[in-house]
Amino acid sequence: MWAILLFSDTITFMKNGGIKLIAQNKKAAFNYFLSDFTECGISLLGTEIKALRSKGCSIIDAYIVIRNGEAEVVNMHIPEYDKGNLFNHEPLRTRKLLLHKKEILWFANKIKTGGFTIVPTKIYFSKGRAKLEIALAKGKTLHDKREAISKKTAKREIEKATKTTDRNRWRGNTMDIDNVVKELKAYHIALITL
Repeated sequence: MWAILLFSDTITFMKNGGIKLIAQNKKAAFNYFLSDFTECGISLLGTEIKALRSKGCSIIDAYIVIRNGEAEVVNMHIPEYDKGNLFNHEPLRTRKLLLHKKEILWFANKIKTGGFTIVPTKIYFSKGRAKLEIALAKGKTLHDKREAISKKTAKREIEKATKTTDRNRWRGNTMDIDNVVKELKAYHIALITL
């Protein structure tokens, strides 16, 4: 079942009353090895919810800290609400995360013993409530980042080559796809050795 929701002159399609994505942190996947994804709620003010629905937010520089047995998200930027007058919120204020005590203790233990950090990966609305997906993160070295880039480019080249060979087959030209894949794999190996 599909539903169409209207928010601030934009049409959003949601399946099964599901998820409306607000922001995604793609930079975190590039800079960290991510594991143990957890969904949690956020304690927000009324103007923050309205601003999330109309303008969105930025979680690129955000991170999670654990203070006094509570998890908090720092540097999450939610812009001010246009019609919020003097009751408006601060865009970069620290916001409390809604997690169970066992989850907070588990994350705190991982941070202390394993050299991990916690970063937000997505913020979205689920059934009308704002949710934040957080992940346990371990930093990548420069070598790991270069390897990820070379794998991504090699995969893109392989997909591009298979698309062109499929088009050529329909036009009557027959190209040997195995030779193209071998050439691209050799190119990928050459990139990795650099």
